[in-house]
Amino acid sequence: MIKFLDLHKINNRFREEFKVSFSKSLEDSYYILGNNVSNFESEFANYCGTNFCVGTANGLDALTLILKGYIQLGKLKKGDKVIVPANTFIATILSVLHADLIPVLVEPNPNTYNISVDAIKKNLDGVKAIIMVHLYGQLCDVESLQQLAKDYKLLLIEDAAQAHGAISKYNNSKAGNLSHAAAFSFYPSKNLGALGDGGAVTTNDSELVEVIKLLRNYGSTEKYTNKIIGFNSRLDDMQAAFLRIKLKTLDADNERRQEIAKLYLMGINSSKIKLPFYEGANNHIFYTFVIEVGDRLGFTKFLDLHKIEWLIHYPIPPHKQEALQSFSDLKLPVTEAIHERIISLPMSPVMPNEDVQKVIDVLNSY
Repeated sequence: MIKFLDLHKINNRFREEFKVSFSKSLEDSYYILGNNVSNFESEFANYCGTNFCVGTANGLDALTLILKGYIQLGKLKKGDKVIVPANTFIATILSVLHADLIPVLVEPNPNTYNISVDAIKKNLDGVKAIIMVHLYGQLCDVESLQQLAKDYKLLLIEDAAQAHGAISKYNNSKAGNLSHAAAFSFYPSKNLGALGDGGAVTTNDSELVEVIKLLRNYGSTEKYTNKIIGFNSRLDDMQAAFLRIKLKTLDADNERRQEIAKLYLMGINSSKIKLPFYEGANNHIFYTFVIEVGDRLGFTKFLDLHKIEWLIHYPIPPHKQEALQSFSDLKLPVTEAIHERIISLPMSPVMPNEDVQKVIDVLNSY
């Protein structure tokens, strides 16, 4: 069986370092917002090229706290409209709803799967912010979105949950430093994944940082003294310790993912398969390698027969989810077509070339 993502093999590379770090944390006995968190925040901010990083419990909270922070600062108010991609994981939209804001769902570019700038321009009435999602590890059309946000005086926010280390081809800035504020997830399957949940906000806005630090910790900077109504959304100190170890190999892991992607792109030649758009630059770090097929059910049975694991990111578009019934009448044909055809192939930094070639050979026989 060719695994879709071998998390055991990925993390086993760091087993001894994890043990040392765990033992040290056990001795320190500083489990909440300890040195590992503050050190990781500093290291990840430096990695992304931002002035600040604030650890959170998960990626959804990171995005929600950005929006809540802007409300607290008066840059947004409840009921404001926020543009989000229609083609995204539901968490992007949930963050807007949790912040009592109104999501405006916009169609993607069918080639990149990322939000369409042209579609945004048709939906700007009453909008105060844009969330750009770097889906599957590929950066959005950042330069155009930055200019659009500047022209219309909009907040530009990144959902960078799948894009750790992706680099803009325009100015060499990394994901997390391409907007007013960015949210990351460190869910175990991510390119930079913890051994549990985790998230972070990166930004150069010192005011926003102070508010998010309050919000993530019950509205408090001093124990039992609460300045605002807050939440409990702190990056776990042990997860921060593990992330510090894995951050050191993130660039090398991303390079390996790009190598595998190039092998797929050069090797797969079936006319029944649409391959992903890739310019060969570092603006795509292949969190997933997503293809399109006409008969997805038949194709997945074919992969199962040949013992190749697969996933679908994602089988149901957000506006068709039961949880978002108020959006069910939206007409989003591009998004719906994508969700009916896409499938993700095996991709990980520990995937051997022989497995890559097996996937190529099997797909070419489809």
